[in-house]
This record gives sequence, structure tokens and C-alpha cells, in this order.
Amino acid sequence: MAIPKGSLEEDTFSFLRQSGINVYGASRSYRPRVDYKGLSVKILRPQEIPVLVQEGTYDLGISGRDWVRENRADVEVLLDLEYGKVRLVLAAPINSDIKSFEDLVELSRERPVRISTEYLNLASDWITSKESYRKVYDEPPTLITPWYRVKGNDRFKLILSFGATEAKPPEDADAIIDNTATGTTLARNGLGIIEEICESSAVLIANKNSLKDPEKVEIIKDVYALFRGVVFARKNVHVFMNVKEENLQELISILPALKGPTVSPLSKEGWYAVNTVIEKGKLLELMPKLRRLAQGLVVTDPRQVLLLEDVDELVR
Repeated sequence: MAIPKGSLEEDTFSFLRQSGINVYGASRSYRPRVDYKGLSVKILRPQEIPVLVQEGTYDLGISGRDWVRENRADVEVLLDLEYGKVRLVLAAPINSDIKSFEDLVELSRERPVRISTEYLNLASDWITSKESYRKVYDEPPTLITPWYRVKGNDRFKLILSFGATEAKPPEDADAIIDNTATGTTLARNGLGIIEEICESSAVLIANKNSLKDPEKVEIIKDVYALFRGVVFARKNVHVFMNVKEENLQELISILPALKGPTVSPLSKEGWYAVNTVIEKGKLLELMPKLRRLAQGLVVTDPRQVLLLEDVDELVR
């Protein structure tokens, strides 16, 4: 499994630890050791992981959904891991006249427009999907890198950025297409968000041929189940409460659960213990009723909640 270096690195290690997979030696090696039999990992840039998984160099990978789309990688996206959330946006200098994508189209009538980005394919696909662009141009933008130039519409030029994209305008670009979590870095560099293109987060991806390998797919199913258990646990809490018999049925009727709450009689006659898992937001909604019906409430954050019965159907 390839795991990402850079902005996703620490969150990925935290996610792996919560799943029960501990990583050792990551600070000293790109090939750290993990304590999970049958699984080995390598740390790589998230930009390259989708292609390497597609080619079968790795059976599994963790990367951003944006890089899966940018590489147009033919992989199976098994699970949204729901961390590393960013937005891919179009941004331009706040003090410029560019306040919309349509302003860039109008500017391109006067002179070529330059957009700096790490996402050449994704940006090109988005631009050519815009109606205001298609009304004027029938070619996708020209793509420019240090190694090659893909001839297209020279009135719109997408220039490959190698990072620090927010520093490119106004000298090197009229606008940028980049990812942002909060928009703070853009604002500090005098840029304002014009349009949001898409959202992205870390995803677990698999090589399609590996999913057909009887031996490999068993490990993949285990990893998938462990990871999904973390995603579910982070959105839910484990609730334990004591309740009088007279309030038991009403309490059960309002409690969500995977199958149904676990109910056990206490040693004191007429009292029951109730265990269940509740969405964090639902707990706040239910609190007035729980205060009325339950006597004593313990809330804990579960490390994992493993939903196992449908793994075979979801990972084929």
C-alpha cells in the first residue's frame, strides 16, 4: 500500500493508528514497517500514487480524490476516508478586475490569459465545461510544462506549477487553480476565491486486478473493513445508560442503532442497562429526551465500529 507524504502524511499516520495498524520508522525511511501481517507500505507523493496503483506497482493506495481525477487513473475508489478535506478553487488577485470566470473569458479577447496550476487535466476539463468558454472557443486550453506543450487554444494557457502556486500572480499568472482548506493562504497572498471547482478528501484506492486476486483481495477486505470502522467511529459515539423498566420501551423507540440497542437487566430489579451507537449530532438532538428517560449516561468515542456483514459485496 502506498501512503502519502506531505500535507496528508500526519493525518494518514493518525488514521492508520486508529485502525490498529501502527507504522514504525517513518521519520527515517520511505519504507516504514507496519505491524499488520501481509501488508507493507511505502511513502510517496500523493500526486503519483493513483498512477502507480493503476499500473499495479501497488495494490492499495491513499491519495486525494483530486489527484485520482487529475491523473484520470483507472482505479477502484473503495472508500472516502473523510480527512484532508480541501476545495479546488479558481482564485485571482483581489485588487484586479477579475471577479468571475467570465471576466477571464473577456480578458482573453484582448490578450492571452495565463492560469497557474498543478492540476492541468482537471483545470482543462473544468474550463472546457464552462458555457461561457464554449461560446467563444472550441478548443481546450493550451497546456504548458517545462518538458512539453500541448497545443490548444492559445488565448487560454494553463501553466504547470510546482508548488507555491499562490505566489504566481500577478507577474506570472492572471489567476490560479489550486486547492485550499480555509482560504487563509490565498488571502495572505492577496488572492480571492472566484469559483469553487470541486471538493476533495483522502480516499482509499485499489488496483482493479488486485481485487481479482483471491489472496490479495482477502487482505484488501480486511484493510477496507478496518478503515471503514474508523470513518464510522469518528462520526459516532458509544452511549451507555441505565434506565428504569417503566421508561425502557420509550427509550428504545427513540434510539438509533446498527441493529438495535443492547439491553441487559441490572442486578437491581426493575433497572436495565442500554448500550448503543449514536451519531454525534443525533446525541445533541436526543439529549432532552435522554435526560427525562435515562438515569446516568456515559458517552465514549469508539476507536472503531466494524461493519462486517457487507464487506464481500462492497469489495469485489
